[in-house]
Amino acid sequence: MAAKKLRRAKLSEELCERLSRHQITTCQDFLCLSFLELMKVTGQSYYDVRKLLCQVSRACAPKMQTAYEMKLRKAGNPSSAFLSTTLHGLDEVLHGGVSCGSLTEVTGPPGCGKTQLCIMLSVLATLPVSMGGLDGAVIYIDTESAFSAERLIEIASNRFPAYFDSDEKLFCMTSNIHLYQELTCSSVLKRIMSLEEEIISKKVKLIIIDSVASVVRKEFDTKLQGNLAERSNFLARGASVLKYLAEEFSIPVILTNQITTLLSNGLAIQADLVSPADDLFLSEGTSGSRKREYGCVTAALGNTWSHSVNTRLILQYHDSPTRQLLVAKSPVAPFSAFFYTIEKSGLVLQERKDQTNLAWEGTNPALQTIQVRSTALKDTSLDAALPSVTGGTPSNTSNL
Repeated sequence: MAAKKLRRAKLSEELCERLSRHQITTCQDFLCLSFLELMKVTGQSYYDVRKLLCQVSRACAPKMQTAYEMKLRKAGNPSSAFLSTTLHGLDEVLHGGVSCGSLTEVTGPPGCGKTQLCIMLSVLATLPVSMGGLDGAVIYIDTESAFSAERLIEIASNRFPAYFDSDEKLFCMTSNIHLYQELTCSSVLKRIMSLEEEIISKKVKLIIIDSVASVVRKEFDTKLQGNLAERSNFLARGASVLKYLAEEFSIPVILTNQITTLLSNGLAIQADLVSPADDLFLSEGTSGSRKREYGCVTAALGNTWSHSVNTRLILQYHDSPTRQLLVAKSPVAPFSAFFYTIEKSGLVLQERKDQTNLAWEGTNPALQTIQVRSTALKDTSLDAALPSVTGGTPSNTSNL
């Protein structure tokens, strides 16, 4: 809440401009200054500054509300409580779709369709409310240069051919998706911090960051002293601001994540940088015999990040060309699994009766096993892999 802009604290336009010249733009900037500093930059008396402090404090302080008031607010505007994914089974489990006012993470190995899902949701957010959309704009922060305007138009044209039946509607839709390519942690954080006014001016109804792990892994080598603390600080600050924006404006925030491989000895490596066949490793035994050392492919960024997101969707490989979508963490939905394929129209759910045995249901959200494109995983029970994975020391798992 302290990230709220001073303009939204109902200060005069003249005073906001004056404070802005001193790089004081948020409630936090204002409240961190002493009385004497505020008197100097505002040019006002001690008593006037005291009134301003009370006004700014009230503006950014979280307001108490009862559970009944929350229920009434959602009941009064049910259409804005969720963004429908148009994947009917998934929407039904999630009570309407991707929840507004919260952070939803989509994680999985390369090629499973994380970016495809993000592009599809971008189209959906621009649709009228009568079609399950949010009738607004989208902020899309691309850290991997993976966004494709051609794919955006292809999904829109094939998923809603009756609605996008003219170039004018396609132009309107694409004009409402604002793309930013940010390739460093500092630029991503700076962009996130500046989104508040943009959300208001452009009527933004969805924020997507694809992906968080991409910039973090490039800049923070957790083997170096101090890097783990810096990385945790960056992730905590980013998640805090995004949660504020989601709750303040009641919009969904979608974040994609990568995967990592945790070995039974607690060692973590980046699974997207090794061969998929290396998900299970063999090491030499002391007697010269071969012993199997199990590796668990799980979501990257560790426990702190895992607990920062409200909902986690896992995309994983099943068989060619079918993949599996798992609702692995949700405040409203039970653990669920769906099969899907990637078509011209985006993700399409498939009716399958042979649901895979979900042996790791109910385990630590940061240690959920993710299936990659590997024949080795199909021959090995997850039940056998999990004990060796969870047996690792907690200090090692925090370094994912």
